[in-house]
Amino acid sequence: MELALSVKNVTKKFGDYTAVDQVSFDVEDGKFFSILGPSGCGKTTLLRMIAGFYEPTLGDIEIRGKNVIGLEPNRRPVNLIFQHLALFPMMNVKENIAFGLRRRNEKGKIVDKKVFEMLERVGLPGYEKHEISQLSGGQKQRVAIARSLVLEPSVLLLDEPLGALDLKLREHMKVELKELQAQVGTTFVYITHDQSEALVMSDHVAVMKDGKFEQIDSPQNLYHTPASSFVAQFVGNNNKFTGTLLKEPGKDDMIQLEDGIKVRVTKADQLENREKAELFIRPEAMIINPKTGLDELNVLDVKFKSILFDGGNSRLLVTYGQSKKEIIVSLPLNNRYDNLSSSDTIKIGWSPEGSACFKDTGIKTYDEL
Repeated sequence: MELALSVKNVTKKFGDYTAVDQVSFDVEDGKFFSILGPSGCGKTTLLRMIAGFYEPTLGDIEIRGKNVIGLEPNRRPVNLIFQHLALFPMMNVKENIAFGLRRRNEKGKIVDKKVFEMLERVGLPGYEKHEISQLSGGQKQRVAIARSLVLEPSVLLLDEPLGALDLKLREHMKVELKELQAQVGTTFVYITHDQSEALVMSDHVAVMKDGKFEQIDSPQNLYHTPASSFVAQFVGNNNKFTGTLLKEPGKDDMIQLEDGIKVRVTKADQLENREKAELFIRPEAMIINPKTGLDELNVLDVKFKSILFDGGNSRLLVTYGQSKKEIIVSLPLNNRYDNLSSSDTIKIGWSPEGSACFKDTGIKTYDEL
């Protein structure tokens, strides 16, 4: 497969501050690649270097095999869509989409043909005479994409384009963007701090922290096999436990939790005996009052605290041990647990293979601050 984009050991410094630190990745032609990370991690700086608005301090950027370092933004075969779209309110839909073509001195029926074809591709046929103020948020999004795609870029760069939309529309547009990218076949490089956006839409996702990539992988592997404590905490929901790893020859690895309770773990080969460790268990990996397989499961006695009702995403909030550490457990759809009262004791269990174990970083999660 031909590479649409290749970023090689790119670094960007602003004085003594390193915003992007030796980042490398490749994006195959026609793929949807997302860069996921918290605010300030360097993802927008990286995107702007690809677009040509910043020059890297070190490293190379190639688009379809051609090195674009030193090439002005308007001469690069890329287009960048910002969160606020930057549509021209004084122009109608057709004029907005045709703007870049006219800047390239294309005229007449050629422009009309390209605009009408692009409106068909983004699902807005017949909208060419609509004013921007007449469009919904999702329609404006599609016009902004059409205006970029009509110029036939090798790579379309998207800088948190759904961030300004309300939640319901954002959920709808995630599906629309994925379908649109698959239909038009243009390579998308998308940055976001929303892990749901990245997981739903992307072929591959890079998780970024402090100017570096922690892991590049498929959404499924990021979720089920995180490569670091940061990825485990940032991608999806997780319950975090801390303790001490105990290794004995011929026996399962164990973690002794803060309250002295021991639980079995797998995939702890990178840790040493008696080393401080972090254990991550996803809410959906936990079973409430398990009836069978108790020998294969880790089981904790916990106290019920409340139900966090959210329709199909409802969860139980429970606490365990003297520390009264809070644990989130996904609630099965076929059992509402309405009969539970505060401080009722129940059991939760999980398979050791359903957890992730890493060296203790000492970094607190948001709920621990």
